Amino acid sequence: MSRSDKPVPVLTVDGPSGSGKGTISRLVAERLGWHLLDSGALYRAVGYAASMAGLDLSDAEAMTRCAETTKITFRDPKDGGETRVYVNSHDSTDELRTETVGAVASAIAAIPSVRAALVDKQHSFRRAPGLVADGRDMGTVIFPDAQTKVFLTASAEERAKRRYKQLKDKGLAVTLTSLLREIEARDARDAARPVAPLKPAHDAVLIDSTGMPVDAVVEKVLNLLRPA
Repeated sequence: MSRSDKPVPVLTVDGPSGSGKGTISRLVAERLGWHLLDSGALYRAVGYAASMAGLDLSDAEAMTRCAETTKITFRDPKDGGETRVYVNSHDSTDELRTETVGAVASAIAAIPSVRAALVDKQHSFRRAPGLVADGRDMGTVIFPDAQTKVFLTASAEERAKRRYKQLKDKGLAVTLTSLLREIEARDARDAARPVAPLKPAHDAVLIDSTGMPVDAVVEKVLNLLRPA
């Protein structure tokens, strides 16, 4: 097989909400010079678009149409910093980070036809030289042939503290107790859904980031890609 025939390498980073997979995936992608897929942002974007349109979130047909028609664009700012997410040409990055939108995303992600509508969009991110794919079913469903798979987790209490700090830094009014309840509820919902439930791929490496500095987690992930 020639070099050009080799599939574009993929590193999948799955895990529950607040596990740090977004931060770790972004930093690993930067170190490798690879593309980045924040699959959760796709679901959040669809959920946000549906909410703004006043759609019934329990209407599977309406949610599927929304997934098919919502225009989602990722843009890297010229001066560096956070990648911006545009939903139907509107910069919705900050809105997508709220727990309310996260809960909506989790709910519509349980709809099989919505997931199917977003598969092609996710596959389109697989471009040379490589892709770091962050989500909940990247290694189990979307990129089952990925060469390296990570399942990143942390205790619910630690994840709630991380989310609390993140949202407070953005000036949002939240409480640690409510965030912990929401995270535990979302964990249960994501693990119990019949389609693409949250679980490690059989060949994934489990990394518990509780108490670990970000740079230590990044190095642990990068070491998985380095030749022994």
